[in-house]
Amino acid sequence: MKRALISDIHGNLEALQAVLADIQTQLVDEIYCLGDIIGYGPNPCECLDLVMRRSKVTILGNHDQAALFDPDGFNPMALQAIYWTRDQLDNGPGSTAQVNGRWDFLGELPRFHDEGTYKFVHGSPRDPTNEYVFPEYIFDQRRMEILFGKVTQYCFMGHTHLPGVFTTGCDFVQPDECDYNFQLGNEKALVNVGSVGQPRDEDPRACYVVLDMDHQGGPLVSYRRVEYDIEQTANKIYAEADLSDQLGDRLKHGR
Repeated sequence: MKRALISDIHGNLEALQAVLADIQTQLVDEIYCLGDIIGYGPNPCECLDLVMRRSKVTILGNHDQAALFDPDGFNPMALQAIYWTRDQLDNGPGSTAQVNGRWDFLGELPRFHDEGTYKFVHGSPRDPTNEYVFPEYIFDQRRMEILFGKVTQYCFMGHTHLPGVFTTGCDFVQPDECDYNFQLGNEKALVNVGSVGQPRDEDPRACYVVLDMDHQGGPLVSYRRVEYDIEQTANKIYAEADLSDQLGDRLKHGR
């Protein structure tokens, strides 16, 4: 069983299309989306439509939640983008049934998904939607003990846009430190799958994970980086008065 784990698409259609094309080359059985399909980017409706068609399991992200309810804890740039996104969802392409279908899909998203020893969330095992788990948290042993205490074996998440694996030894292993492949063992692990549409690890390429659950010796986490037309996405953002130009600029630098 191979699963592609995607997260934090953030309305970036070009990145999502490139990742879906790459997934087709990886003999993947299923796609799981760990949330934040929308927010920030210029194509929320189109990204929602693709995820609705292609993802077997989709988790609620904090930006998805903010489109449904009053945003909480958003900076001014993110807040402006989520209000713009709401307007797009209300008045975007498609029939009334399609518009209503997108809202219904968002409204029915679960906060987490459990499959035996595997847990899938957007934020953290303690707060599936909103809690960030940053790499520097490895220096807070008590915090990490609490987080690992919420996990049966493995937890997969997004939210920070920073790919890597947290170990019970309080290490954070970045993809380039393990040659983009990390074999899971008997110990617990928290796996951040990175961001499709807005990477923040100074690598502007889209990021996702292929999880090979039947790999000999233990499940294998393989990080994939995918080139896409960043200029096209950025120019769409620049063309929208209600989306900050900074949202386009940051895509070019991966931060």
